[in-house]
Amino acid sequence: MTAFEKIYEVVKTIPKGKVMSYGQVALLAGNPRWSRVVGYALHVNPQPMVIPCHRVVMKDGSLSKGFAFGGENAQRALLESEGIKFCEDEKVEMKKFMVKL
Repeated sequence: MTAFEKIYEVVKTIPKGKVMSYGQVALLAGNPRWSRVVGYALHVNPQPMVIPCHRVVMKDGSLSKGFAFGGENAQRALLESEGIKFCEDEKVEMKKFMVKL
């Protein structure tokens, strides 16, 4: 299985209404140093309706400026549609919505 395939398998496990950081996905995919690789993989997500890449955010709850499927506002809209709340600083409430490993 390729690195991208491992990453996609991890991202598919993120439940609706939850998020993971790039680092968490990297760790679960087999290499904690793959955070950037996670970003590359999600940018070329071959199945955006199957692989919920919008549920992957930065460790501080920030959204990706380069969200590939409609921009940062599209990612926020998708997350909000799943019940995810944002703090006043425009970041995801990580303590409440991050998947606990």
